[in-house]
Amino acid sequence: MEDLQQKLFTWIDRNKIKAERLLTKLVQQKSVQGKESEAQAIILEKCRQLELEIDIWEPGGKQLKEHPYYNATRNNFNESPNIVGIMKGTGEGKSLILNGHIDIVPEGDEKQWKVDPYSAKIIEGKLYGRGSTDMKGGNVALLMAMQAIYETGIKLKGDIIFQSVIEEESGGTGTLATVLRGYEADAALIPEPTNMKIFPKQQGSMWFRLTVKGRSAHGGTRYEGVSAIEKSTIVIEHIKLLEKKRNKRISDPLYQNIPIPVPINIGKIEGGSWPSSVADEVKLEGRCGIAPNETMDQVKEEFSNWVQMLTEKDSWFIDYPVDLEWFGAFWLPNELSVSHPIIETLSGCFEKVMKKRPNIEASPWGTDGGMLYHSGGIPAVVFGPGVTEVAHFPNEYIEIEKVIQAAKIISLFILQWCEVAEE
Repeated sequence: MEDLQQKLFTWIDRNKIKAERLLTKLVQQKSVQGKESEAQAIILEKCRQLELEIDIWEPGGKQLKEHPYYNATRNNFNESPNIVGIMKGTGEGKSLILNGHIDIVPEGDEKQWKVDPYSAKIIEGKLYGRGSTDMKGGNVALLMAMQAIYETGIKLKGDIIFQSVIEEESGGTGTLATVLRGYEADAALIPEPTNMKIFPKQQGSMWFRLTVKGRSAHGGTRYEGVSAIEKSTIVIEHIKLLEKKRNKRISDPLYQNIPIPVPINIGKIEGGSWPSSVADEVKLEGRCGIAPNETMDQVKEEFSNWVQMLTEKDSWFIDYPVDLEWFGAFWLPNELSVSHPIIETLSGCFEKVMKKRPNIEASPWGTDGGMLYHSGGIPAVVFGPGVTEVAHFPNEYIEIEKVIQAAKIISLFILQWCEVAEE
């Protein structure tokens, strides 16, 4: 195994420029929702170079759209294909899914970027651009690990199932489509930007909408009305207390370095119709975190009961209750024991490459790991290059050296998990 390990690492070191070029091409493609096809064409070409068994399709159909975990925010996926490439093993080894999403969030205000968000410009070893860290850098690490195995002629017992999916940023429909298409494995690895930490647990989340009612009146006699804007401040403070209550009971040591393990964030406020009128309605939209050991239904029930308790804060809410609605995307939580074989194997590979023990924590955000587990029963671990703090932010970047390190760790993990076939 030591000789094979050295062969892989030597190949990866000698071909860093290939990783850099592949990442550059991917980041230069603006693969936001509905425009993933050009980036997927680059992935497709790489899969062909590796002589993988390729499956490419645009998700859809009754089975997908009627699935309880289907939560897409658009009606069709034209020009938005999924790609799966299989490196077949000889048999009798454990199989492994390598799952990465190709979709990215929009770049936002370009004035806040110091470089063009799709230039993939490299500055002092960091490649800048939207999607570089979330998560095209992780995808390149997967492909480099697979190419190292292919180029060095190593044969595996277990199958490797590489997946480049759409819709992760909108709830995971792309990954759900792979499960419903029949792709399963003994385990999965998702290279989201964990800053090289290992995440056996990931929180989930759901979007909610609260509608706060008031009574309209002329602004000159505002005392004759009831401002929904003012009542909404009571609602916001009440939701903050729920967040505090929910997080106070979380004692999982994997969350000890995370200030708010399961946040409740209100990200959008909309209300009022005229500056000289008292607002009669305000809508608050936000995201509620789900702990790894919770279900969506449990969280919905607690949230609903808490909203009903607003009547104890203000009698206005007795006759004009706040309406709660769950809408749009959601991300399923996921948890594995730190002693699960996939965690122990990956930890050992990390230690061999990095010469130190890995940090094992719980993820503060959702991933497709929850979808793989809850829809397909596939245990998933999240590990990859990239800094979480710059994902979705201006001037997003990834350190190229971290991509190389991750590729080495993942290549070794593949050998140990899938097992090497005898010559």
